[in-house]
Amino acid sequence: MQMDRWLLLSPQLPVTPSSLRVLVWRRMQNVGALNLQNGLWLLPHTPDHEQFINATLADIDKHGAMAWIFTAQLVDPTKQERLVARFQKERQEEYVEFASRCQEFLQEIARETQARKWTFAELEENEHDLHKLTQWLHQIQRRDFFPDASGQEAVAQLAQCTASLQAFARAVYAQQGVISSEEASSTKDASFLPSYHEGTEETGEGA
Repeated sequence: MQMDRWLLLSPQLPVTPSSLRVLVWRRMQNVGALNLQNGLWLLPHTPDHEQFINATLADIDKHGAMAWIFTAQLVDPTKQERLVARFQKERQEEYVEFASRCQEFLQEIARETQARKWTFAELEENEHDLHKLTQWLHQIQRRDFFPDASGQEAVAQLAQCTASLQAFARAVYAQQGVISSEEASSTKDASFLPSYHEGTEETGEGA
C-alpha cells in the first residue's frame, strides 16, 4: 500500500472515568493505527479507515467528549519511508509473537505424537488452538498496511502448523478405526480432514 495521504484523530477525552480512553485505545490498536504521541492516532487515508474514524468520532460524541479529525500529507516526502517503517515495526512485533506461538503449537503436537496421545479430545483441543492461530494471523494481516517478508514468513509458519495437525489427525483417525492405516500414511487425499483456514471470525485480540 503506497500512501501519501493520512487521517489523524486527536481525541480530547476526560481523565476520569478511564473507560472511554481505554475504549478508544483498544479500537485504534485493533485497526492498526499508529500512536504518534499524546493520543494522536494516524491511519492511511482509505475509504474504510475514514468510515472507521467517523464511527469512532460518533461514539466519542455520544460519551460527551470531543475529537478532531484531520487529513494530512507530509511536507517532506522523504520522511514517508520512516513513517511506513514505524507501521511495519509494530506489525513485525506481532509477527514475532505469532511465530513464538506457532513454535509452541508444533512442540505440543510433537509431544503428543511421541506420547501417542491419539485421542479425539486431544485432536479437538489442537484444532481449537490452530483455529485461534488462524484468526490471529488474519487480524494481523488486516492491519498490516505495508506488508514485507515478515507477513510471508507468518503464512509459511501457519501452513507448517496446519500440516502438522493434519498428520496428527490422520494418526488419531487411524487409531480410532475411522480410516485405515494406509489412508493415514497417505498425504494425497486429505478430503476427510477439516479446513483449518475457513470460517474464522475477528475477535479483536490475539490467541
